[in-house]
Amino acid sequence: MPDFIAQWLNQNDIFTAMTIMEYWDGLVTTVHLVFLSLVIGLVCAIPLAILRTVKNPFVSGPVWLYTYLFRGTPLLIQLYIIYYGIAQIPGIQETFWWEIFREPFYPALLAFALNTCAYTTEIIRGAIVSTPNGEIEAAKAYGMNWWLRTRRIVLPSAARRAVQAYSNEVIFMLHSSAIASVVTIVDLTGAARNIYSRFYAPFDAFIFVACCYLVLTFILVFAFRKLESHLLRHQRPIQN
Repeated sequence: MPDFIAQWLNQNDIFTAMTIMEYWDGLVTTVHLVFLSLVIGLVCAIPLAILRTVKNPFVSGPVWLYTYLFRGTPLLIQLYIIYYGIAQIPGIQETFWWEIFREPFYPALLAFALNTCAYTTEIIRGAIVSTPNGEIEAAKAYGMNWWLRTRRIVLPSAARRAVQAYSNEVIFMLHSSAIASVVTIVDLTGAARNIYSRFYAPFDAFIFVACCYLVLTFILVFAFRKLESHLLRHQRPIQN
């Protein structure tokens, strides 16, 4: 950090060079946690959404049960169960898994990924089942089998319909990540809590964090608008 910025920051009691770096570390942790959760959740949700549309109840039933449980219970409860429950598994502390899950980041990552995967599965499933019959019949007429039809027609078409709902899920996941601080992760909210306890200034600490979340939300909204505009560019009127 440049010296003149550090000198300017140190003229007040709360927003000093040290506290700004704490916020920055919290921001990096928040972005890291949310990004990994969303990537894992999306990768797992696509095949689960396809299985969810299968008419065989022995195939779609377990997926429905998973999405029902994780959409029907609070994320905070899921985080507590995973964070405190993994340590209760017999013998896990003698395995290499304990070296991973003893750190709070990975139980939180698992809880967030499972939660967003459940919501994303239902978002994609809804987009898949709303695929116009005409597109499917046209693909059959070209001789496409089920897998080729799904890969070339159904999923690309579903992606265009799901992007708006998925953007809401991404923003929801960003805001929900604030609960990670309850399991000792120093994210943005955790950094604000530490600074508040040090200076007894709740409004300054948490309002600053609220502004950080607003900026991140604005970036996400802007990015998804650009993505939606790109995916739906074929619907624009032809310019003469």
